[in-house]
Amino acid sequence: MKAIDIEIPPFVLRSTRRWLTPAALGALLGAVALAVPTIRELFVFEGLRWLYILLFAFLGAGALTPVMVHLSHQWGLVDQPSERKIHVYPTPRLGGVAVFLGFLGSVLLNSILPDWMIGILTAGSLLLVVGVIDDVWELPASSKLVAQLAAAGIVIATGKVLTLFPSGPVGDVANVLLTLLWIVGITNAFNFFDGMDGLATGLAILIAGFMAAVAFETNQSGLGWLAIAIIGAGAGFLPYNFRGRKPALIFLGDGGATFLGFTLACLAVEGNWADHSPIVSFSNPLLIFGVLIYDMIHITVERVATGKVCSMKEWLDYVGKDHLHHRLERALGSRQASVAVICLMTICLGLAALALRHAGTTEALLLLLQAGLIVVIITILEWSGRHKH
Repeated sequence: MKAIDIEIPPFVLRSTRRWLTPAALGALLGAVALAVPTIRELFVFEGLRWLYILLFAFLGAGALTPVMVHLSHQWGLVDQPSERKIHVYPTPRLGGVAVFLGFLGSVLLNSILPDWMIGILTAGSLLLVVGVIDDVWELPASSKLVAQLAAAGIVIATGKVLTLFPSGPVGDVANVLLTLLWIVGITNAFNFFDGMDGLATGLAILIAGFMAAVAFETNQSGLGWLAIAIIGAGAGFLPYNFRGRKPALIFLGDGGATFLGFTLACLAVEGNWADHSPIVSFSNPLLIFGVLIYDMIHITVERVATGKVCSMKEWLDYVGKDHLHHRLERALGSRQASVAVICLMTICLGLAALALRHAGTTEALLLLLQAGLIVVIITILEWSGRHKH
């Protein structure tokens, strides 16, 4: 095997020696202050529980991310460049730990933990641990799939499943299988999008934002709090993961991306997104997660059609640069433009989902048509990229 000479940039060397920056120290002191019971009670008394969760998750993740950068370099837990990867410097991959701890701390300090929330936190913790192990030792894809199915089973055991099919012996089984497919599918689709700086974290913030808006509007406070915690933790981590044209200081890693995707998928399962129409209730998450779903379907169909994968095992093991963000990069000529376009598409679909909740039949059809046109735009951009290359 040919050795690769890698030049370590100055910002990496500085990050290994100086992780307690003024910003990190300020975030740490802010998080400690918020942990004081009197401060927390003040936020609750003023009806600002959501703001408390947001701030603690933001400050907690912001304080812990530089620590993870330092520890990753110290322990050698870095993602090395290779032909199938787009980064050029060894980059820490424990960012997901900082995001998870900021998220978890804010939820636990909130002190309201119904059974379904405990189920999500337990299952999410399992996937984070499995993901971190995979970041270190590269587990087989089949082992990760088993862990994802087990995590989905924990959530289903709390008694909440998708209810697209009528209740009954057949319908109940179909709903459980659909729930498994949704959770595992979205978890993997989200993990696939952790391929460019800021992309997965940005999507998590946007998706959680739309879900929080619906949750608080429909008085589903628990769902809203979890979504707000994701927004805060993601926002605290993002400045270290997306720095414009400069390389990221740290990646989410498989643990962080899997945890975020799983948690967001579970929020969609737990939520009641429309009382008046099961179709609208089911369509809302489909629109909010639309870009992820489109990419998952696209790569599956194309890989099977071109003979790149011929079995489930090959599909699980296949790694390639054929995802939406790769295709848009080829079409637009810029990774930053690719990330921006995907985020804008998610915003468009999310706004359509919010409007759909209050739409009549005609308006709903127009909104779904708009979503279809966005898919057409994506396809045109992809064909443009293929024509260039």
